[in-house]
Amino acid sequence: MIIVLTGITKGLGRALALGLAREGHTLAGCGRSADAIQTLQAELGSGHRLDPVDVADSAAVDRWADAVVAQLGPPDLLINNAAIMNRPAPLWEIEVDELHRLLMINVAGTFHVIRSFLPAMAKRGSGIIANMSSGWGRVTAPEVAPYCTSKWAIEGMTRALSQELPQGLAAVAVNPGIIDTDMLRTCWGEQAGGFPDAEAWATEAVPYFLGLSAQDNGRSTTVA
Repeated sequence: MIIVLTGITKGLGRALALGLAREGHTLAGCGRSADAIQTLQAELGSGHRLDPVDVADSAAVDRWADAVVAQLGPPDLLINNAAIMNRPAPLWEIEVDELHRLLMINVAGTFHVIRSFLPAMAKRGSGIIANMSSGWGRVTAPEVAPYCTSKWAIEGMTRALSQELPQGLAAVAVNPGIIDTDMLRTCWGEQAGGFPDAEAWATEAVPYFLGLSAQDNGRSTTVA
């Protein structure tokens, strides 16, 4: 299976990449850090394609998608994982640039990746698009309003996309659950340590993602 995965260099993305590769699947991944991409590429070994790409840059995503499809073909599974968290604060204390950057990565970045890869998937007539949502894309909490906004947008984008897709394709919004990551520690501090880490989560998440099918189109689901 050819799997495209964004935000591949840390947290859930990195754990997913390692787990999916162990299952024998071919990865095309991206992240913003060229050094982290190089390190993970060496760990995964040959046969996988990793590139430094900022999903907020639509032109860069277009170039990356063209290169991936030319080399590997359309993805069977596209996981939009790249996202950032805002600095915990009341909404009126969030800096304008911080909000704009978060929305460009979390929301526009997801759109850019879908827009660049979907035509090749649709032409082939099959493929799954899994957009990472969050519990905060279905409920809200104080001091994370920008992040909530972005994940509620992902839920709406995914549901609308599912109504537009040709037969054989699916779009699914995926809440990964509560995992001890750097992102969660930004909000919860040491309390995040009471939850599974990314590597433990991936043992359940890898088979979950591999089990998605066209019948899941339009669903909002949770890994764990």
